[in-house]
Amino acid sequence: MAERVCALSDLAVNQAKRVVVDGIPIALVLDSNGDVHAIGDTCTHGDISLSEGFVENDTLECWAHGSQFSLLTGKPLTLPAYEPVPVYAVELTDGDIFIDPTVTKEI
Repeated sequence: MAERVCALSDLAVNQAKRVVVDGIPIALVLDSNGDVHAIGDTCTHGDISLSEGFVENDTLECWAHGSQFSLLTGKPLTLPAYEPVPVYAVELTDGDIFIDPTVTKEI
C-alpha cells in the first residue's frame, strides 16, 4: 500500500531528498519539468546515499565516486557502478507524494 512520504512543496527543483519508507531508503527528485522521480537511495558501487549527490538533467550522481544513475530507469550511466538501483512508482494526490516501496517500475 502506498504511503505518504512528503508534500510536493517539500521538494526543491533538481535537488534530491532522502525519505525512508518501511525501512527502504529512497531518493526523491523533482525535475525541472515538474515530474517527481523515486529511486533507491543507496549507490550500488558503495554504501553511499545518492540523495547527497547532484541532479543533472535526468540523472542523480553519487557524490563519492561519480556514478550517474538514470532517474527514469535506475541504470548506472557511468562507472564505477554497474548495477541499477530500483525505481519506484510515484503517486501525487492533493499535493502529497505517495510511494509503495513494494512496487517497482518495470523498465
